[in-house]
Amino acid sequence: MPTPTIPTRKISGENLWGHIAALIAVVMWGYSFVSSKVLLENGLGPMQIYVYRWVLAYISMVCISHKKLFSASLHEEWMFCLCALCAGTLYFFAENTALEYTLTTNVSLLTSLSPLVTAFLVGLVYKTERIGVGMWIGSVVAIGGVVCVVLNSSTSLQVRPLGDFLALSAAFSWAVYSLILRRLNANYDVWFITRKTFFYGLVTAIPFLFFEKDNAPFMEVIVRPEVYGNLLFLGLGASTIAFAVWAIAIKNIGALKANNYMYLQPIVTLVVSAIILHEYVTIVGYIGIALILAGLWVGENIDKKYKRRS
Repeated sequence: MPTPTIPTRKISGENLWGHIAALIAVVMWGYSFVSSKVLLENGLGPMQIYVYRWVLAYISMVCISHKKLFSASLHEEWMFCLCALCAGTLYFFAENTALEYTLTTNVSLLTSLSPLVTAFLVGLVYKTERIGVGMWIGSVVAIGGVVCVVLNSSTSLQVRPLGDFLALSAAFSWAVYSLILRRLNANYDVWFITRKTFFYGLVTAIPFLFFEKDNAPFMEVIVRPEVYGNLLFLGLGASTIAFAVWAIAIKNIGALKANNYMYLQPIVTLVVSAIILHEYVTIVGYIGIALILAGLWVGENIDKKYKRRS
């Protein structure tokens, strides 16, 4: 899955460890979709998975960042709460619920549209950051890919489109979070922001737990290796460790080069879900994969080339 960005100093040259760190983080996020799917198949509910995962992540983050407990003002505390609601509770509720209704690959692909959604929202909110020609072209190409991905899972029109819509909702939720994070990044480091996000994410998830029914008893399923193994991976691996190595990647190679690795996330999910979950992807689905990745690449690179020439 996608992470908060942090302000960093400019670093000259490429750093091998930075590239390795970025690759490790993206592989973990790509695999996390499959881990969540396995837990759902073992009877855990979407919000159960989210809460257990973030409890582990929050405990580990407290060990790393514990000197400063509160932000500078009540207003910023509310911003952190809204931040967690968008990046945590709403995002994972939509993402994990989508996994119940559509293919794991679909969820990974559709949530990967969050950079494009974010770019549109930033362009609307910040008038100085208009969307360039490259982003428009990339968006049209990526939307064509979204249509193909939806068609790939539409053998049962009563349920699959619902999962795809929830995955797109998760992408939109993450985009709103990115706008809020833009302001918080100016005053706080990534560890403080991540810890606060985990905390308020757990607080805002409590009401959603009451809507989940008929889930498997936790003490009965936790003894299964596939359950506690995937929970540990999601909490300590895909959350805590992935955040940490992502920060290392951004520090060593910069946010631009690190974010290019995010394009590999859907591919990781596709490969792992095919091996572990035996999910079938049609030719239309593969075309959708190619179009989404092409759209993301076009939106990221064409405008930069125009700027270099001007």
